[in-house]
Amino acid sequence: QVQLVESGGGLVQAGGSLRLSCAASGRTLSSYGMGWFRQAPGKEREFVGTIERSGGTTLYADSVKGRFTVSRDNAKNTVYLQMNSLKPEDTAVYYCAAGPYMVPIVSAYKYWGQGTQVTVSS
Repeated sequence: QVQLVESGGGLVQAGGSLRLSCAASGRTLSSYGMGWFRQAPGKEREFVGTIERSGGTTLYADSVKGRFTVSRDNAKNTVYLQMNSLKPEDTAVYYCAAGPYMVPIVSAYKYWGQGTQVTVSS
């Protein structure tokens, strides 16, 4: 069992930056591929980025590629999402998730955090 807690969300102007953190407890995160997803009001949850267990490989949605970076510190049992050049369309609740693989599919992840709100004003 893994418990995940996101933090770092908030209100930011377009063009600004935020860094989200996802802290885990219960089991070591190094056993899991980690993903970030987001869900805007009235929309389905969508893939943002993912990172494999050792942190050597990442994968991003086209909409965030070049602006967002996923990283992890397994010693701290924490995963990060650095978001730069934020746009109003990035507004959503952001979730981190843990699963056996780094794949861009919601259903592949077994453990989820409660989410953190990111709002980007124009």
